[in-house]
Amino acid sequence: MLANILYLLGGLVVGVILGFLISRFVTKKYMAKNPPINEKMIEAMMSSMGRKPSQKQVNQVMREMNRYR
Repeated sequence: MLANILYLLGGLVVGVILGFLISRFVTKKYMAKNPPINEKMIEAMMSSMGRKPSQKQVNQVMREMNRYR
């Protein structure tokens, strides 16, 4: 009875550790493939809408994006 409980707890600990490591690996891989938005992306987005953004406008959008991360 006590051995079963210890096996269960040991399996749970190993599962949590493996889950953490796997999720960290997958997240790093995803972020490398799809980087977060940067200034060039914002400039391209604003230019595609028909306006030439100034650096001040780009910085303002970047601040707003970083605020809600």
